Amino acid sequence: MAARVTFLLVILVVLPFPSHCADPDPLQDFCVAILNSTSTSLNGFPCKPASEVTSEDFFFDGFTKEGNTDNALGFSPTFGNVLSFPGLNTLGIAMNRVDFAPGGLNPPHLHPRATESGVVTKGKLFVGFLTTNNVLYSKVLTVGQMFVVPRGLVHFQMNVGKEKAMTITAFNSQLPGVATLANTLFGSNPPIPDDVLTKAFQVEASVIDGIKAKFGA
Repeated sequence: MAARVTFLLVILVVLPFPSHCADPDPLQDFCVAILNSTSTSLNGFPCKPASEVTSEDFFFDGFTKEGNTDNALGFSPTFGNVLSFPGLNTLGIAMNRVDFAPGGLNPPHLHPRATESGVVTKGKLFVGFLTTNNVLYSKVLTVGQMFVVPRGLVHFQMNVGKEKAMTITAFNSQLPGVATLANTLFGSNPPIPDDVLTKAFQVEASVIDGIKAKFGA
């Protein structure tokens, strides 16, 4: 009996579990998404009938134009995920183009469903991420240098050069998701109660209210 239990435990350890993958593996060549479907979807969208699929479903020109960085943070992401590029449905990948004005910041955020890798294609970026032990790993990168951010960890990029900067990032999920810390904590709807935030940040309610006002909460 003990030997049988041991054998079963070994099998459980060595067999791959679906939860270890960012997205489930596809069971067909492709599944171009029907984004406006009212059907309930799980880890993907319903497929367009193969007879209606065209070459255009597999090409995306969203990265050909520079993003508008005329905003408070001085950065602009262009998303190449399944919502903008339905041909990615069930394929487990996505990409972003991120443009930065001089001094622009992609603020601390995380992607709950994907690891991120990226390459700097213009300018000079200060890139960093934090571990669950609050250790910061960071480096200033220039054109051609690559970075990786493990899944779910808080990270940021900042343009520390005098000119515009750009990076192209890739994800092992068709829809990585993004949670920006400042917006999540101070701009949620309904808002997080002041009692929670004042205790968490050890500040007065007036400080919290002042920050919330900047995020429309």
